[in-house]
Amino acid sequence: MTSPDSHLDDKPSVTVRCQDNSSVSVAFCDRFSFDQDSVHYAVEARAPGLIARVNEVVAWICDNDLTTFLDALAADYWGWAGERTWHTMDRDLAVSAVFRSGGYIGLTWTIRPWRSVAGDWSTSVTTWLEAGEQMSSFASDIRHFLAVEHVAHPPMDVPPPGR
Repeated sequence: MTSPDSHLDDKPSVTVRCQDNSSVSVAFCDRFSFDQDSVHYAVEARAPGLIARVNEVVAWICDNDLTTFLDALAADYWGWAGERTWHTMDRDLAVSAVFRSGGYIGLTWTIRPWRSVAGDWSTSVTTWLEAGEQMSSFASDIRHFLAVEHVAHPPMDVPPPGR
């Protein structure tokens, strides 16, 4: 199941919950943008005994983005063989998708901040969605969440006039 959670503190977010275990989820939240070329956001993975978050994942508008990947999965609701993968340019967010009989798509989300420093870490959770309407709805929610025209720009520290 997916849900656009914009009612929480008036901050847009999208959460995908595993159909098999609703305590497993991935949330996309805290989006902002400095320009028309990118959207920054946080990703939080949850499972029993796990809460992990990576801040400032970057979606580049000119890149083959997450929405393109999810739209392709939604379009192939009849299934495919093997695994399909996608990752951000910085590889701090990656997702792999598999199709299982019965019409379900397994999305394994991997987050890994600080890849270039000692003590880096990564974690993965898997969410299962129905290949049809649930996958299409999730792809649509993410497309809306990452749309630059819907993203607030952080306030700039501008000195008052005359200073």
